Amino acid sequence: MTDHDIQSQILSETANLGRTLGQAHRLNLLETIAQGERSVERLGELTGLSIANASQHLQHLRRAGFVQTRRDGKRVLYRLGDGPVLELLTALRQYVEHQRTEIGAFVDDSRHQLNRVEGISRHQLLKRLEQEAVTLLDVRSEEEYALGHLPGALNIPLEELESRLAELPLDHEIVAYCRGPYCVLSVDAVTALCAKGLNARRLERGFLDWRAAGLSVETL
Repeated sequence: MTDHDIQSQILSETANLGRTLGQAHRLNLLETIAQGERSVERLGELTGLSIANASQHLQHLRRAGFVQTRRDGKRVLYRLGDGPVLELLTALRQYVEHQRTEIGAFVDDSRHQLNRVEGISRHQLLKRLEQEAVTLLDVRSEEEYALGHLPGALNIPLEELESRLAELPLDHEIVAYCRGPYCVLSVDAVTALCAKGLNARRLERGFLDWRAAGLSVETL
Protein backbone atom coordinates (compact mmCIF):
# COMPACT_ATOMS: atom_id res chain seq x y z
CA MET A 1 0.00 0.00 0.00
CA THR A 2 1.42 3.38 -1.01
CA ASP A 3 1.47 6.54 1.07
CA HIS A 4 -1.24 7.92 -1.18
CA ASP A 5 -3.43 4.87 -0.49
CA ILE A 6 -2.92 5.22 3.25
CA GLN A 7 -3.76 8.91 3.17
CA SER A 8 -6.87 8.24 1.09
CA GLN A 9 -8.03 5.58 3.54
CA ILE A 10 -7.53 7.88 6.53
CA LEU A 11 -9.35 10.72 4.82
CA SER A 12 -12.21 8.39 3.90
CA GLU A 13 -12.54 7.24 7.53
CA THR A 14 -12.44 10.86 8.68
CA ALA A 15 -15.20 11.76 6.23
CA ASN A 16 -17.34 8.87 7.53
CA LEU A 17 -16.95 10.12 11.10
CA GLY A 18 -17.85 13.61 9.94
CA ARG A 19 -21.04 12.29 8.35
CA THR A 20 -21.93 10.57 11.62
CA LEU A 21 -21.65 13.89 13.45
CA GLY A 22 -23.52 15.74 10.73
CA GLN A 23 -26.77 15.80 12.71
CA ALA A 24 -27.62 18.44 15.29
CA HIS A 25 -29.53 15.85 17.35
CA ARG A 26 -26.42 13.66 17.59
CA LEU A 27 -24.27 16.55 18.73
CA ASN A 28 -26.93 17.43 21.30
CA LEU A 29 -26.92 13.83 22.53
CA LEU A 30 -23.13 13.85 22.85
CA GLU A 31 -23.17 17.14 24.75
CA THR A 32 -25.77 15.69 27.12
CA ILE A 33 -23.91 12.40 27.59
CA ALA A 34 -20.75 14.39 28.31
CA GLN A 35 -22.43 15.60 31.52
CA GLY A 36 -22.66 11.95 32.66
CA GLU A 37 -23.98 8.57 31.52
CA ARG A 38 -27.72 8.21 31.09
CA SER A 39 -30.35 5.84 29.72
CA VAL A 40 -31.93 6.32 26.30
CA GLU A 41 -35.23 7.24 27.99
CA ARG A 42 -33.60 10.04 29.98
CA LEU A 43 -31.58 11.22 26.99
CA GLY A 44 -34.79 11.43 24.98
CA GLU A 45 -36.40 13.58 27.67
CA LEU A 46 -33.44 15.93 27.94
CA THR A 47 -32.99 16.41 24.19
CA GLY A 48 -36.65 16.50 23.21
CA LEU A 49 -36.43 13.34 21.11
CA SER A 50 -38.69 10.31 21.11
CA ILE A 51 -37.12 7.17 22.54
CA ALA A 52 -37.10 5.56 19.09
CA ASN A 53 -35.45 8.58 17.48
CA ALA A 54 -32.88 8.97 20.26
CA SER A 55 -32.09 5.25 20.07
CA GLN A 56 -31.53 5.44 16.32
CA HIS A 57 -29.10 8.35 16.64
CA LEU A 58 -27.31 6.65 19.53
CA GLN A 59 -26.76 3.52 17.46
CA HIS A 60 -25.05 5.57 14.76
CA LEU A 61 -22.85 7.20 17.40
CA ARG A 62 -22.08 3.83 18.97
CA ARG A 63 -21.04 2.23 15.69
CA ALA A 64 -18.63 5.11 15.11
CA GLY A 65 -17.21 4.76 18.63
CA PHE A 66 -18.44 8.11 19.91
CA VAL A 67 -20.47 6.45 22.69
CA GLN A 68 -20.28 3.21 24.63
CA THR A 69 -22.87 1.34 26.67
CA ARG A 70 -23.09 -0.68 29.86
CA ARG A 71 -25.99 -2.55 31.38
CA ASP A 72 -27.34 -1.55 34.79
CA GLY A 73 -30.03 -4.09 35.61
CA LYS A 74 -32.66 -3.71 32.92
CA ARG A 75 -31.34 -0.34 31.77
CA VAL A 76 -28.69 0.35 29.17
CA LEU A 77 -26.62 3.41 30.03
CA TYR A 78 -24.72 5.47 27.47
CA ARG A 79 -21.39 7.17 28.11
CA LEU A 80 -18.79 8.85 25.90
CA GLY A 81 -16.53 6.51 23.96
CA ASP A 82 -12.79 6.17 24.42
CA GLY A 83 -10.59 8.74 22.80
CA PRO A 84 -10.75 12.54 22.56
CA VAL A 85 -14.51 12.85 22.02
CA LEU A 86 -14.83 15.83 24.37
CA GLU A 87 -11.86 17.50 22.75
CA LEU A 88 -13.51 17.04 19.36
CA LEU A 89 -16.76 18.62 20.60
CA THR A 90 -14.77 21.51 22.07
CA ALA A 91 -12.89 22.03 18.80
CA LEU A 92 -16.16 22.07 16.86
CA ARG A 93 -17.64 24.67 19.22
CA GLN A 94 -14.53 26.81 18.92
CA TYR A 95 -14.72 26.72 15.15
CA VAL A 96 -18.39 27.68 15.30
CA GLU A 97 -17.43 30.61 17.50
CA HIS A 98 -14.81 31.59 14.94
CA GLN A 99 -17.53 31.55 12.31
CA ARG A 100 -20.11 33.07 14.66
CA THR A 101 -21.50 35.46 12.06
CA GLU A 102 -22.85 32.39 10.29
CA ILE A 103 -24.99 31.03 13.13
CA GLY A 104 -27.42 33.87 13.64
CA ALA A 105 -29.00 35.79 16.47
CA PHE A 106 -29.00 32.97 19.03
CA VAL A 107 -25.26 33.13 19.59
CA ASP A 108 -25.28 36.91 19.46
CA ASP A 109 -27.91 36.91 22.19
CA SER A 110 -26.02 34.28 24.19
CA ARG A 111 -22.82 36.28 23.96
CA HIS A 112 -24.68 39.38 25.12
CA GLN A 113 -25.89 37.50 28.17
CA LEU A 114 -22.48 35.99 28.88
CA ASN A 115 -20.90 39.43 28.78
CA ARG A 116 -23.29 40.70 31.45
CA VAL A 117 -21.09 39.40 34.26
CA GLU A 118 -17.39 39.04 34.96
CA GLY A 119 -15.88 35.68 34.07
CA ILE A 120 -12.88 33.71 35.27
CA SER A 121 -10.91 31.33 33.07
CA ARG A 122 -10.17 27.71 33.93
CA HIS A 123 -6.48 28.54 34.44
CA GLN A 124 -7.30 31.45 36.74
CA LEU A 125 -9.66 29.27 38.73
CA LEU A 126 -7.01 26.58 39.23
CA LYS A 127 -4.69 29.18 40.75
CA ARG A 128 -7.46 30.47 43.02
CA LEU A 129 -8.24 26.93 44.14
CA GLU A 130 -4.60 26.37 45.04
CA GLN A 131 -4.86 29.42 47.28
CA GLU A 132 -8.14 28.08 48.76
CA ALA A 133 -9.57 31.49 47.91
CA VAL A 134 -12.88 30.57 46.26
CA THR A 135 -16.12 28.72 46.88
CA LEU A 136 -17.29 26.69 43.87
CA LEU A 137 -21.01 26.84 43.14
CA ASP A 138 -22.63 24.37 40.74
CA VAL A 139 -25.98 25.79 39.62
CA ARG A 140 -27.00 22.83 37.43
CA SER A 141 -29.64 20.31 38.46
CA GLU A 142 -29.06 17.78 41.23
CA GLU A 143 -29.02 15.03 38.60
CA GLU A 144 -26.21 16.66 36.61
CA TYR A 145 -24.27 17.41 39.79
CA ALA A 146 -24.49 13.77 40.90
CA LEU A 147 -23.19 12.54 37.54
CA GLY A 148 -20.10 14.74 37.76
CA HIS A 149 -18.97 18.05 39.23
CA LEU A 150 -15.88 20.07 40.07
CA PRO A 151 -14.20 18.79 43.25
CA GLY A 152 -15.60 20.36 46.37
CA ALA A 153 -18.35 22.27 44.56
CA LEU A 154 -21.56 23.11 46.40
CA ASN A 155 -24.71 22.33 44.43
CA ILE A 156 -27.53 24.87 44.55
CA PRO A 157 -29.72 24.68 41.42
CA LEU A 158 -30.47 28.13 40.06
CA GLU A 159 -34.18 27.95 40.93
CA GLU A 160 -33.26 27.32 44.61
CA LEU A 161 -30.58 30.01 44.88
CA GLU A 162 -32.76 32.73 46.38
CA SER A 163 -33.95 30.50 49.22
CA ARG A 164 -30.49 29.05 50.00
CA LEU A 165 -28.31 32.16 50.08
CA ALA A 166 -27.50 31.49 53.74
CA GLU A 167 -25.42 28.47 52.66
CA LEU A 168 -22.94 30.73 50.84
CA PRO A 169 -20.05 32.57 52.54
CA LEU A 170 -20.33 36.33 52.78
CA ASP A 171 -16.56 36.94 52.90
CA HIS A 172 -15.38 34.50 50.20
CA GLU A 173 -15.27 34.84 46.44
CA ILE A 174 -17.87 32.61 44.75
CA VAL A 175 -17.27 31.08 41.31
CA ALA A 176 -20.47 29.74 39.76
CA TYR A 177 -20.48 27.35 36.81
CA CYS A 178 -22.95 25.45 34.66
CA ARG A 179 -22.84 23.18 31.59
CA GLY A 180 -20.91 24.73 28.77
CA PRO A 181 -20.01 27.90 26.87
CA TYR A 182 -23.59 28.81 25.90
CA CYS A 183 -25.28 27.86 29.16
CA VAL A 184 -26.45 31.02 30.96
CA LEU A 185 -27.47 29.49 34.29
CA SER A 186 -24.23 30.72 35.85
CA VAL A 187 -24.78 34.20 34.37
CA ASP A 188 -28.18 34.46 36.04
CA ALA A 189 -26.72 33.10 39.29
CA VAL A 190 -23.85 35.59 39.39
CA THR A 191 -26.22 38.44 38.53
CA ALA A 192 -28.45 37.46 41.47
CA LEU A 193 -25.51 37.01 43.86
CA CYS A 194 -23.94 40.36 43.00
CA ALA A 195 -27.32 42.04 43.50
CA LYS A 196 -27.24 40.66 47.06
CA GLY A 197 -23.78 42.13 47.64
CA LEU A 198 -21.80 38.90 47.29
CA ASN A 199 -18.48 38.70 45.44
CA ALA A 200 -19.22 36.34 42.54
CA ARG A 201 -17.89 35.48 39.09
CA ARG A 202 -18.73 32.76 36.57
CA LEU A 203 -16.46 30.06 35.15
CA GLU A 204 -16.20 31.11 31.52
CA ARG A 205 -16.57 27.80 29.67
CA GLY A 206 -18.29 25.64 32.26
CA PHE A 207 -18.18 22.01 33.23
CA LEU A 208 -17.55 20.52 29.78
CA ASP A 209 -14.38 22.55 29.28
CA TRP A 210 -13.13 21.46 32.69
CA ARG A 211 -13.80 17.81 31.87
CA ALA A 212 -12.32 18.09 28.37
CA ALA A 213 -9.09 19.37 29.92
CA GLY A 214 -8.78 16.08 31.82
CA LEU A 215 -9.14 17.72 35.22
CA SER A 216 -10.47 15.88 38.26
CA VAL A 217 -14.23 15.38 38.51
CA GLU A 218 -16.20 14.09 41.49
CA THR A 219 -19.38 12.01 41.33
CA LEU A 220 -21.99 10.96 43.87
